[in-house]
Amino acid sequence: MQLILYALAMLLSFVLLARLVDKFFVASLDKISKDLKLSSDAAGATLMAVGSSAPELFVALFAVLKPGNHEVIGIGSIVGSALFNLLFIGGAVALIRKTKLTWQPVLRDIVFYFIAVALLLWGIIDGDFSIWNAVAFLVLYLVYVWAVVKWRKILPYKDNGFNIEEEQEECVKKGIASWIDRPLCYLFPSPEKYYRVFTFSILLIAGLSWVLVESAIHISYLLNIPEAIIALTVLAIGTSVPDLFSSLVVAKQGRGDMAVSNAIGSNVFDILVGLGLPFLIVMLIHGGSIQAGGDDLMRSSYILFASVIVFIILLLIKRWKVNWLTGAILIGLYLFYLIREIVLL
Repeated sequence: MQLILYALAMLLSFVLLARLVDKFFVASLDKISKDLKLSSDAAGATLMAVGSSAPELFVALFAVLKPGNHEVIGIGSIVGSALFNLLFIGGAVALIRKTKLTWQPVLRDIVFYFIAVALLLWGIIDGDFSIWNAVAFLVLYLVYVWAVVKWRKILPYKDNGFNIEEEQEECVKKGIASWIDRPLCYLFPSPEKYYRVFTFSILLIAGLSWVLVESAIHISYLLNIPEAIIALTVLAIGTSVPDLFSSLVVAKQGRGDMAVSNAIGSNVFDILVGLGLPFLIVMLIHGGSIQAGGDDLMRSSYILFASVIVFIILLLIKRWKVNWLTGAILIGLYLFYLIREIVLL
């Protein structure tokens, strides 16, 4: 009975997060991006990535703050989400629409992502993260944000445009999602007050992320499954659903660059801020270092590193074009990874 309740709590949290992020949080960031006059790839790599990756950040934060050495849940959800974003979301975007990517912003994101994955792998191989690892993560993210803002001056390219849907829609639409949308629409301020919507969204995402961490710990205990496996698979996929939805929406609109920048930019944020910020907070409060090791994390981190190399090779072979073949290869690799993790249980 306990297992069913925790599983239902996790499932409901995933659904609420998906609707909350897609319907309110990303929509508010969309309007904030317009206020800041960001280009489409810059919006995708920064604010859109931050918005859709907020669940991973809070899951990692609560995991490392919770007594009992549950850091592996935070790290595992980040590594698993990175694999899902790069392979599954990247593949889904390619399947939906054949796109010729603008190589300059994609190159920028891949370079920073490669460095971020290398830093993550280094910490996991070493077995722990010191305060200097956390500082390095955050400093590198600040450099990344600077590069996003300045990149068009360094390597000039044409922006595809960042068009916000201006038409007003009813908050509650008919359909299966209405039972979720209705209470959310009553809770949230008017869409025009998007800075308040942004703040309120953060609070709700934090609360739902806490539920996910608690549910994952109890499910792991009841099923006698390592916490890392739950984090690398179930939590990673569930918290990445907002990334999937937002990337597919912009891909259908013909903004392939923004979709890819969102997927990769989300990974950069997940690793550098999603781990760096919680680690820094915990070590400033308690001192010491964060222990991070184990065969499950090590294996998945190696696969993540290899997946980055495969992604780069595919882009170079296809000359920065993505199509159904690219999508099939990427999704196939992710499904292979999932089956492998299940078999190794």
